[in-house]
Formats: sequence, structure tokens, C-alpha cells
Amino acid sequence: MTVHDLNQLLLICSLVLLVAVAAVRISSRSGLPSLLLYLGIGVAMGQDGVGNLSFNNAELTQVIGYAALVVILAEGGLGTKWKEIRPALPAAAVLSLAGIAVSVGVTAAGAHYLVGLEWRQALIIGAVVSSTDAAAVFSVLRKVPLPSRVTGILEAESGFNDAPVVILVVAFSAAGPVEHWYILVAEIALELAIGAAIGIAVGWLGAYGLRHVALPASGLYPIAVMAIAVAAYAAGAMAHGSGFLAVYLASMVLGNAKLPHWPATRGFAEGLGWIAQIGMFVLLGLLVTPHDLLDDTWPAIIIGLILTMVARPLGVIASLLPFRMPWQEKALMSWAGLRGAVPIILATIPMVNGVDDSQRIFNIVFVLVVVYTLIQGPTLPWLAKKLRLGDSSGAADLGIESAPLERLRGHLLSVGIPKGSRMHGVEVGELRMPAGAAVTLVVRDGESFVPQPTTVLQRGDELLVVATDPVRDAAEKRLRAVGQGGKLAGWLGTAGQRPEGRGNRR
Repeated sequence: MTVHDLNQLLLICSLVLLVAVAAVRISSRSGLPSLLLYLGIGVAMGQDGVGNLSFNNAELTQVIGYAALVVILAEGGLGTKWKEIRPALPAAAVLSLAGIAVSVGVTAAGAHYLVGLEWRQALIIGAVVSSTDAAAVFSVLRKVPLPSRVTGILEAESGFNDAPVVILVVAFSAAGPVEHWYILVAEIALELAIGAAIGIAVGWLGAYGLRHVALPASGLYPIAVMAIAVAAYAAGAMAHGSGFLAVYLASMVLGNAKLPHWPATRGFAEGLGWIAQIGMFVLLGLLVTPHDLLDDTWPAIIIGLILTMVARPLGVIASLLPFRMPWQEKALMSWAGLRGAVPIILATIPMVNGVDDSQRIFNIVFVLVVVYTLIQGPTLPWLAKKLRLGDSSGAADLGIESAPLERLRGHLLSVGIPKGSRMHGVEVGELRMPAGAAVTLVVRDGESFVPQPTTVLQRGDELLVVATDPVRDAAEKRLRAVGQGGKLAGWLGTAGQRPEGRGNRR
């Protein structure tokens, strides 16, 4: 590649990113899932579109897709609240394993008997499309105020189920047959255990280091957090474990560790997540040839109906049978099994391995994802409303950013009072901050002033709070408690934990 080629590539990539950013605006207004717009950009650039670019490198697409998925899982894990995910872990784990097994079996049987695919191809498709897509689930759930248990199960499932599905697709796409099912199950269990152990260990060590080492620039914290998350994936994969589970768990540990400069880190991770999604979907759109999809459209629709109306509901019902959950929540989780780029990426595995009819497998998966994402994504908020599962109550969480003051052995907390916070109308003296913490500055309407104990706080205010090391956590806990319960937070039982709502997300 010459410098001229590099200049052309940078120009094309920047234009694609700008078009994709504009597409997000269109998506938010129209309700059309953004992933379909990104796929459309790739198709428009391809050999059947105006760009007339010929691209058929499935192996490169798979590698870039894996890298993008690592970033997406890291971003999702960083935004997952432990308080929400903890009670949902047992149900999510069962749904990610038993639910996947039921879904794969039912979908493969339908693909074999109703569409006429060979068992190997049917099993590959069943495994590929049974995984919910983390990017699609995170994106949609952040716009739908659902009960914390439902949101926790769906987010944990989307973060967990990539690992067993990848193992299944690789096993079904191997040259030889799968000899013993129990060996395959044992391999899945071992890889998940290794990935979980490495992810938790790397995340804990990374969080400990970042909390006890003051870096010279705030911009280094986001880079360090993402580097730790990617290291967890690489370490897990190289140890023959599940790298995808490792990066998700490591990111979740980091996301709940109250790291310094956290809002900046979240913003950086979200930006990388958007770039990963855009690049991944555009590349997948380039890989597909639209005129080859016509013959596989009806098989894709039939398999999608089996998956959506039979396999997914059976998997949800069977998995959640031990857990007492209302039928409305099970119905919503059955419909919320969103697919996205992950199934399309996994569909490149049989192409790389030279499986018979692998191009047809890819085409069926591509059409299925497009059609059913177009149906399920926009209708999920409507279904939640019909099932009366919307949860729009609760005060808005405060945005608190912490910067360590190493030489002074203290912390500077930057606190934003958002719309909906019950800190509005509270006097500074009524905050009842712990000894060793004080509100030192208020920024209101672009002007800053030193507050008095009788200063009344308002929505939109920015507070600067100085706290010594021993009371840093207590100060943040008290601020969150007042934000949720107002001046009577201590008597109303508000504990100051992060609320069960979604908080500030993309």
C-alpha cells in the first residue's frame, strides 16, 4: 500500500463514518434499527451497489468481526450494573446454556424437515442464529425502561451466550463429525470456566491498580480500561478458554469498581463501540451479494419463524421453569432474542472451513437477521407497553466523576444534577456530607460561586466536592442517596446505591 492508497482509504473510511453517524440520527427518529442502516451502507458500496466494490474475503471479515465483538462486549460489560445483574445471574446462566441447547435443537430440526437442509448445515444454522447479539440487545434495552430483573437477564444472556455458541459452530464446522456429545459439553464447560476465572481475575487486578495508581493525565484512564478488557480476551483465548466471556466479565468488574474519571471512560468506550459496530456491519454488507439472496429468502423466513415463534419461546420457558417469573416477563424475553452482527460473523466460520453449501448458510443467516431485526427491534417497546412491563419510575441517577488528588490524599468529585434528580431544591447544608467532605464550588448557568449552607441546589447544577480518602465512598453514597430520596433520604430508607434504572447510556 502506497501513501496515495492510504489517503484514499482514509477518505473513504471517514466518509463512511460520517454517513453512519447521520444514519444514527435517522434511526433514532424513525425507529429503524441502526444495524440495518449500516448493513445497507455496506451493500450500497458492494458489487451490486453504486460503489461497485468486489469483496469476498470471509476470513478477513471473521477476524475483524471478532475484534469488533470484543470491543462491543467490553462496552456492554462496562455499562452493566452489578446490582441489576447479580439477582439475574442464575437465570441468565441457565438461559445461556439450556436455552441455547433447546433453541439449537428445535431450529435445526425445523431447518432439516421443513426446508430440506442436511443435518450438518441445519445444526450450523441452528447454532449460529440461536445466539442473541450483544450490540442489538444493549442498544434496544437502553431505550426501553424495563424491570431490572428482565433487563439484567437479557443483558447477561447476550454477554454469556456468545461463548457456547462459538464453540458449537466451530465443532459443527470441523472436518470430522462430532463423535460424543458429552465430550462437546465438557469442552464447553471447561472453556467457560477458564474464561470466567481469567476475566474476573484480570478485571479485579486492573481495577485495583487503577484505583491505587494516579495516572498523570485523565485521558489515560479510558485507554487503560479498554486495554485491560482486551487483555482479558486475549489471555482467555490463549489459555484455551472463552475469550468472549473473559472480556465481558472483566469489563463488568471494571465497570462496577468506581474508577477515577468514569464518565470519560464510559464516553470513550461508547465511541469505540460505535466504531466497532459501524465497521463490522459495513464490512458484512460488503461481503453479501444481494442478487444471490433471492433463492434463500423463503428458507430464511421459514427458519426465522421457527426460531422466533417456537425455538426461542421453548428455550425461555424450559430454562426459566425453576424460577418464578410472570408469564409477561417470559413473553417479553421470548420476543427480545434479538439477532445482529454476531450470527452473520459466525456464519463466516463454515465459509472459512470450506463446509458444503456454506454460501447458502451465510445467505440464509443474513436474510433472517435483516428481516427479523426489522420486525422485533421496533416492536419491542410496543410489546413491553402492552404487557405493562415499562418501568419509568424512579429518580435519575447523578453523574459523579472522580479525580484522585494523590499528593493531597483526597478526591475531587464532579457531580452533575440531571433532570429528574430529587437533589433539586435541597440546600447544601441539608446534604449532611460526612466529616472530611464538603461542597466547595457550584457551577450554574456558566457561572461559578462558592455555596453557603443555605444555597438551594437546582437541576443542571455542577458541584465540586472535595473528599478525603477515608470518606470518598461514603460521600458518593450520600450524594446518590439524596439524589434518589431528597433531603429525607436517610429516613426514607434510600441507601445511596446505584438505582435499578439504566442510568446514562447510549
